Amino acid sequence: MPHLVRDWMSSPIVVVDPDTTVSYAMTLMRRRNIHSVIVDMSEKNKQYGILTTTDIRDKIVAVNRNAAETHVSEIMSGPIITGKAEWTLAECSRVMQEKKFHHLPVADEHGTLIGMISATDIFMAVEEAGWEEPS
Repeated sequence: MPHLVRDWMSSPIVVVDPDTTVSYAMTLMRRRNIHSVIVDMSEKNKQYGILTTTDIRDKIVAVNRNAAETHVSEIMSGPIITGKAEWTLAECSRVMQEKKFHHLPVADEHGTLIGMISATDIFMAVEEAGWEEPS
């Protein structure tokens, strides 16, 4: 039986609004022990961005920018691409590799975000459950 995204994704996701400061988002991420947050850009259109620890490293720390004076909308990536809970981890891994993502939000059939899967989650799945070669 293949490993599915639904079995390894984190849920619920953490969502912030675009005017949230990077400093606040960092605190939220540290306290929740997560490496990304979703930025809700438009509830009507289901447009979202994503802020990751890599964004903070590259766009705040590396350029000596003040996290307390920077809004997440200024450094986030978006609009996001989503994965599906029914995907196998192999399918998910291929998409993440192709797009060069380390975090992939997961949406249901209506486009509602239901979870997040990361490269670390996939690593843990392989380490904990082993890996079955496709038949």
